[in-house]
Amino acid sequence: MKKYLAEFIGTFALVFCGTGAIIVNEQSNGSLGLIGVALTFGIIISAMIYVFGNISGAHINPSVTIALVIGKLSSKREAVFYISAQVLGAVLASRLLKFTFPENLTLGITKPSGELLQSFIIEFILTFFLMLTILGVTSKKEFSNIAGFIIGLVVTAIILFAGTISGGSFNPARSLAPAIVSGNFTALWIYIAAPILGAILAMLVWKIFNKVENNR
Repeated sequence: MKKYLAEFIGTFALVFCGTGAIIVNEQSNGSLGLIGVALTFGIIISAMIYVFGNISGAHINPSVTIALVIGKLSSKREAVFYISAQVLGAVLASRLLKFTFPENLTLGITKPSGELLQSFIIEFILTFFLMLTILGVTSKKEFSNIAGFIIGLVVTAIILFAGTISGGSFNPARSLAPAIVSGNFTALWIYIAAPILGAILAMLVWKIFNKVENNR
């Protein structure tokens, strides 16, 4: 039960602080800017990894959980509870933001600024690299003390890269929650499919590299 509560709180924190930063940026005429928003996401992710990493693994992202199931590093049964906790935490965070900022209509949703394919590719590729980073730094004991910092830094970097194009989600729960609460489902499928597929591909590539290394 502790694991699921950790995923609930971790994803709640991500959505409340991250999409909350987007809302604050909109209402303060861009005082935070893309850098401020990206740093908010990166820092809160980093913090949640250090707080809950030894309890649940701090997935805080359904695409990570699904990829771990594909890689046989997590069970299907556990993944159902993990993803349920993540989505519930994210939705509760968005509902609280709606209560706190009732005049805001979008609540930090992610939507493409250009062509749909462009955003799909960006979300897919950058989630691929994010998942590879997660697998790489969590598989080595020498990185255990800085894993949260590295992952948070990568999250910050990819949001800086993609924020003005795709919105920089890389997390189905992060995009689903504000879409549900605001009622704006514009291109939501991109932010569900692309991160999941990108994370799965990263897991398959990781498995290939490990197999080759073990056969040497």
